[in-house]
Amino acid sequence: MPGIDECLLEAMTVNGARGAAVIEWTSGLALGMVGEVRDEDPEATAAETAELARMAAEQRAFAALGPGSGKSGADPDETDGEPAVEDVIVTTRTCYHLLRFVDTAFDSGVFFYLWLDRREGNLALARIRLRDMCGRLALI
Repeated sequence: MPGIDECLLEAMTVNGARGAAVIEWTSGLALGMVGEVRDEDPEATAAETAELARMAAEQRAFAALGPGSGKSGADPDETDGEPAVEDVIVTTRTCYHLLRFVDTAFDSGVFFYLWLDRREGNLALARIRLRDMCGRLALI
């Protein structure tokens, strides 16, 4: 199973990749980063991206629907404490920003961030590759 560094290097092989990071979303701490960062400030990039991930993960509006229920959110016990959100996509005129939550055996609150150039990147393919990388990521 690849570690953080190996997954980050693999992420940079995705067409259009400009930067990638593995970030702990409750603290905003980057566990690893590679490639470009916005405004040359990696700490700010990690903290601001974590704020977006935390907002998506904690809001009831984004909770998964419970089985057979069209109105209420899922019972927190049914999601094993993991965020109901799988990934978050932000598009701008020039870039795609993908945040994918990483399932771990422990309560980690980690997500993978991939920044793509919109002209060169393929959003659908990047989502598939990111999902696969996160499934193999070994956090120790």
